[in-house]
Order: sequence, then structure tokens, then C-alpha cells
Amino acid sequence: MLVLNKFYAWLGIVLCVISGFCPMLRVPVKGNWNLYQSDTRLFFITYALVAISVLILFIRKVGAFKFMSFIMAIWYILSVVAVYFTAHNYTKYGFANKLIGKVVHFQWGWIVLLVGVLFMLFSTSKLKPAKQSSL
Repeated sequence: MLVLNKFYAWLGIVLCVISGFCPMLRVPVKGNWNLYQSDTRLFFITYALVAISVLILFIRKVGAFKFMSFIMAIWYILSVVAVYFTAHNYTKYGFANKLIGKVVHFQWGWIVLLVGVLFMLFSTSKLKPAKQSSL
């Protein structure tokens, strides 16, 4: 049987929501970009996954919440890789790609999103059945 620690689950969801507005990329001329400014599709898919997780949390389906936590963890890895490759392969010219890749830096918003995903992921655990003693 799965047990849900609601405090960790809600804390993870709140951190995932807040992370979308934290600086994700440092672009030299433009300044700090949040998740919406870096890629709108990535922003909307991330928030759709968070909204589905909230809905599942409201209807108290612990197994489904654990599954959505794994989906969020996979989505985090895919989004970091996608933003990394987008920053390093922005144009069709190799010199420009190397230059852009050196000046665009990841910011602390990715860490906030990672912590939120980890809280969601570790908020569920298996309950060990109690041993029955035979008297």
C-alpha cells in the first residue's frame, strides 16, 4: 500500500509552480529569462503536468500521483537537455553556435524545479504491513 506525505507533495508542487517564474537562463543582451521566455511550449507542458498532479492529489489517487511524479522527473531531464541543445545549436553556423553556447548560462531556477520534482517524487512511499504475532 502506498502512503502519501501531503506536506512534501504540496511543497513540491508549489516549488514547481514558483520555478516557472525564476530565472532559468542568463542571456547577455536580454538579461535573465524564465521558463516562459526561454520556450513557451516547455512552460505550458510543465504547468499542464503540474495541474494534472494537483488534480490527482485532490482526488487522492496515490498511485497516479507517484506515476505523475515519475513523469515530472522524466520531463525535467528532457527539458534541461532540450534547452541545453537549443542554446548550443541555435543557428546553422558552427562558430555562432559555439559563441552562443559559451555566453548563455543556466540559472538557479533549474535547481528550484529539480527540488520541487524531488519532493514530489519522494512524497510517496510503500507502507510495510505490520507483522502479526501468533500467540
